[in-house]
Amino acid sequence: MNLPIRILVVDDHPLLREGLLALLQSSPDMELVAEAGDGVQAVSAYFEHRPDVVLMDLQMPRMDGIEAIARIRATAPEARIIVLTTYSGDAKAVKALHAGASAYLLKDMLRHDLLSTIRLVYSGRRVPLPAEVATNIAAHVTHDALSPREIEILVLVAAGCSNKRIGDQLGISEQTVKAHMKNSMGKLGARDRTHAVTLSLQRGILSLGEDGLDPH
Repeated sequence: MNLPIRILVVDDHPLLREGLLALLQSSPDMELVAEAGDGVQAVSAYFEHRPDVVLMDLQMPRMDGIEAIARIRATAPEARIIVLTTYSGDAKAVKALHAGASAYLLKDMLRHDLLSTIRLVYSGRRVPLPAEVATNIAAHVTHDALSPREIEILVLVAAGCSNKRIGDQLGISEQTVKAHMKNSMGKLGARDRTHAVTLSLQRGILSLGEDGLDPH
């Protein structure tokens, strides 16, 4: 008799972990071996239990999923990790895959696609990106990336800073700030400053950390 696929579930929401457990219990070929509520716990639990497959949330306190994936894969390149997220943002998808994720699932797809994706990943087969994620990547990743300075200014815009205050804080002129914002809005296809911040969040360029907005 084949052994069950041993699974580690990582998510900071207990109710979602309970829902995942219920799905896994419906499948006799799968077994939950550990849970974790953030990236720090995830790395520790992985090396303690050595699961066959990890289900990894991206947005978590202390350490996000992308960093946790990178840390696990740095020591265990054979690790099979499926990203679970509400984000279809292209920047997050690309960073997760570059960090070593084997597959990427949106949370509203879990009931229909989770078990089959676990089996595919466990068998070592390639899993195509969800259509919504692939479309976002095709639409935006080919565009010019924002520069570190443009992202730095967007973070300050999101914090409510005026162009003058941003210029004073960064040691550049107000006109230079305006020029960077114009470039950023052009690259993002944004109508205005607020829209630029919103799009940056949706695409995973900025993320909501414990202390507010941060570049991601």
